[in-house]
Amino acid sequence: MPGARLLPTATTVRPRPLPALPSWPIRALFVGFPLWWVLGLGNLIWPVLAVPMALALMLRGRVRAPRGFGLWLLFLFWMFVSALAINDIRIVGWAFRAMLYAAVTVLFLYVYNSSRRSLPVRTIAVIMATYWVVVVLGGYLGVLVPQGGFSTPVERLLPGSLETPYVRELVHPTFAQVSGVEQGYSPRTQAPFTYTNEWAANFAMLIPFVFIALAQVRRGGFRLLLLLMLPLSLVPVFLSLNRGLMVSLAVGLVYAAVRSTLHGRVRALLVVILLAVTAVAVAPALPKRPEQAQGESNETRLTLYAETVQRVGASPLIGFGAPRPAEDSTNPSAGTQGQLWMVLFSHGVPGLVFFLGWYLWAVWRSRATPSRTRLWTHVTLLIGTLVLPIYGMLSSGLAVFMVAAAVSWRELDAESPREAGTAEASTGGSLSAPPWQALPAMRDRGGGVHPA
Repeated sequence: MPGARLLPTATTVRPRPLPALPSWPIRALFVGFPLWWVLGLGNLIWPVLAVPMALALMLRGRVRAPRGFGLWLLFLFWMFVSALAINDIRIVGWAFRAMLYAAVTVLFLYVYNSSRRSLPVRTIAVIMATYWVVVVLGGYLGVLVPQGGFSTPVERLLPGSLETPYVRELVHPTFAQVSGVEQGYSPRTQAPFTYTNEWAANFAMLIPFVFIALAQVRRGGFRLLLLLMLPLSLVPVFLSLNRGLMVSLAVGLVYAAVRSTLHGRVRALLVVILLAVTAVAVAPALPKRPEQAQGESNETRLTLYAETVQRVGASPLIGFGAPRPAEDSTNPSAGTQGQLWMVLFSHGVPGLVFFLGWYLWAVWRSRATPSRTRLWTHVTLLIGTLVLPIYGMLSSGLAVFMVAAAVSWRELDAESPREAGTAEASTGGSLSAPPWQALPAMRDRGGGVHPA
């Protein structure tokens, strides 16, 4: 009609793609770890490099979190509440552990929110497999030079007020644990970490990433290096005399072999058989822990665990904020010798429920295995959960666990649109939603084992 005004037609506005997150912080963190260790930053680099990752996430905008992430957020909240139980110098140790927990949280979100193009599975697998090579080389360093150690720049720059035995352990690298040699113990490798159990936890949890890397890298020098290092790595494993490492790794590999065989992938079973045969051949030639020393180690641990449970009864709600000296001064502190006991003693029963709930949910939600990547990351999560009662996970062990969980769930979202939609709806699409909206649903609608 004459004089009629035309109404604007509706147009579909496509959201602009989010800018890619750079991969260099992940490379710097794990591939560059030997440098940080030599500088004395091996225990401090996690919160340091979490800063640029957090800034990148904030500048990028719209940070996604998977369903169930609320369990971890509740643990972080309760960990901060437990600081109320500390009124002495132990607040320094609590603050350090709080920074580590915050750092691995950022690491998880960073990997989970990275696109498969900017940070593909192949890149992550190569990074983590390289980190495993560093762990193995550190193991040989402890085997060949057990008394070794050195001063670091960070150690020399520390003010006198911070020169405590605990802080010195963090910034003064040593190659092996040699205490107790006179009682029949062999030196136990720990480089490039602070404790021998930390070395064991990292070794076991990183092995699945080696198999992912072998599946992704079909030729070249790096593949040959991994194939060579796999049998050679058994030497420091056996010499570490670490039963928890051997048992958890055996359970994880057998589990992976069975799951792979059920999906028609027989090669994984053959690899496990080959490793088992190699282990049986190598084991008799290596030293064994004297029975008396082994019995004393078991007795000390069980006594410490019983004391931890008993003392938590005095503060079951928020715990004690940090480990405390054991009743027997010759024993390690109560709330140590295992991440499970540290969380229980330091943050109370609710803290343990949230922490353990996050671990179990990670294992459960990653259980479907339509791809090799998700199978092996699931195995890493399984091994990490199995060793909770015997190994401390801070800082590097928990970082490896978080990377495995982030990769597993990112791949799940990409391979199963229905699961991705469920996760999106559960979290409101971002961390702006309340944490309880990110708790696991009563029924995992994406569960089940899907065929390859």
